[in-house]
Amino acid sequence: MPRNWAGTYEYSAPRIVDATSADDVRRVLREPGRVRALGTRHSFTDLPDTTGTLVDVTGFAAEFELDEAAQAVTVPAGIRYGVLAVWLDDRGWALRNMGSLPHINVGGATATGTHGSGDANPVLSASVRALRYVGADGEVHEVRRGGPDFDALVVGLGAYGIVVSLTLDIEPAFRVRQDIYTGVSWDAALAHYDELTSAGYSVSVFSRWEEPSVGYVWIKTRLDADDDLVPDTVFDGVRALTGDSPLGVEDNVTELAGVPGPWMLRLPHFRLDAQPSFGDEIQSEYFVARADAPAALRAVRAVFQQSAPDDGIRSHLIWTELRTAAADELWLSPAYRRDVVIIHFTWFNHPDDVAAALGRIEAALEPFDARPHWGKVHGFDRAAMERVHPRLADARAVFERLDPDGRFTNAHLERVGVRERR
Repeated sequence: MPRNWAGTYEYSAPRIVDATSADDVRRVLREPGRVRALGTRHSFTDLPDTTGTLVDVTGFAAEFELDEAAQAVTVPAGIRYGVLAVWLDDRGWALRNMGSLPHINVGGATATGTHGSGDANPVLSASVRALRYVGADGEVHEVRRGGPDFDALVVGLGAYGIVVSLTLDIEPAFRVRQDIYTGVSWDAALAHYDELTSAGYSVSVFSRWEEPSVGYVWIKTRLDADDDLVPDTVFDGVRALTGDSPLGVEDNVTELAGVPGPWMLRLPHFRLDAQPSFGDEIQSEYFVARADAPAALRAVRAVFQQSAPDDGIRSHLIWTELRTAAADELWLSPAYRRDVVIIHFTWFNHPDDVAAALGRIEAALEPFDARPHWGKVHGFDRAAMERVHPRLADARAVFERLDPDGRFTNAHLERVGVRERR
């Protein structure tokens, strides 16, 4: 059976259908049984899986509808962000932000609240202006920003239908440079965390929770001109003058030497033409209110400090990445009505050890009402999700109304309370 892109989850669905059009999806839904959408397979759990049919939507033609007057573009749900980005840039347009991997598909990323970074940049889902989906009745439906159910359906986890296309906000193309800073201490970062995350258009901190430095501060600067200056220091850290990757991988990372370039070649961390990240990995991620960032980071730091350096939690960790996102109004967004700091973990493929580590991390973050990423590994059940997602019951009611027979539900959605148990 096929696996997710990292090879760490194997799908159990007995049938996979390749769809190239909304009509293909409609034909699947004329048959009995449960159905789920499958995109570029970047989820790390059974979230996309089903006991029925998986509909692979990545085969739709890369055909885009550009509305320059409205500053919008309509795209197939299965298209990769990187492919769309090249097409837009060729025509002088841009997306406001991108995730670290340009390989992810638009439908799956927006349905799970996936994001890039930047204090003023919301998650990618917030750029959705409209979406079209095939519902339980086998018909194509459209919802638009400001209309009924829109805020429930954008981050909808495929719980109500198969999204076939989306309309996204766009803006004029722009240029970006990337710079790496080393030596920023934990003391400085935690004392001035808001200043650190506002040091660029998009800021990421890559850390292994070691002392005394946080690790690497990766700043993406949006440029008005190619000769815009960037500081040589950030607090007690200094700018690296080489373009060497801090992650231990070199041939798949976007340009880091402070060289200005187009937005779509700088906002992602990884290149579209190469295998992303490390592979054979497990990912988990938690969102806490930005006001709680210093306290939440101290709590996670304590977990790592209390762990043995050689055989403890750190021995299973590849990297942590710290990012930020702006608040939005989407009911199941991890940034619903609060600006967030995002604490991401990339782990070696050690599932039992990772599960144990996450138990300790989630306990440390519980006082901060941390929300897990919907598509990454976590230990939350329905009660835990209801505690941190105030609109979960409302969203569940919408999904149950649109899909009363549960054609789009699965064990994962029922376990976390997105759908009722059947």
